[in-house]
Amino acid sequence: MIRCYVGLGSNLAGPRRQVAQALQELGRMRDCRLAVTSSLYLSQPMGPQDQPEYVNAVAALDSLLPPLALLAELQAIERAHGRVREGERWGPRTLDLDLLLYGDLVMESEALTLPHPGIGEREFVLHPLAEIAPELEVPGLGRVRDLLSRVDDRGIRRLEETGDHGG
Repeated sequence: MIRCYVGLGSNLAGPRRQVAQALQELGRMRDCRLAVTSSLYLSQPMGPQDQPEYVNAVAALDSLLPPLALLAELQAIERAHGRVREGERWGPRTLDLDLLLYGDLVMESEALTLPHPGIGEREFVLHPLAEIAPELEVPGLGRVRDLLSRVDDRGIRRLEETGDHGG
């Protein structure tokens, strides 16, 4: 099995519920085992600012699926949650599942780039990832804990600490 990391995000249709359900669905995927999940975090949108805050998390999966098959499974979960991949880039969405890392694989294809582009700059990925794997080496970028120390927090906060349930 290969240790993989998946980033989850939602800011529509009950985002906290969307992410919590998606975490359960990750645990039921074929040829995969959900190893650990981060807390839920509330973060500002990366794109247009006239949209709700996001609920984010990261999950570690152990998978027998090859990378593109795993990506297809993640996209099927997104579609089941009403995700439509049209419209404005970084706009609001019911569910976004990003394959962040697939072991130490480095690849670039039309369908998938690993490590996920932007992983080293996005606080909404690095905070939850550092919670579950602070010493993890991101190929070509360095240790998660070190990457986190270089990003601006932009108001990200652990959801349980805010008393806000994000819907």
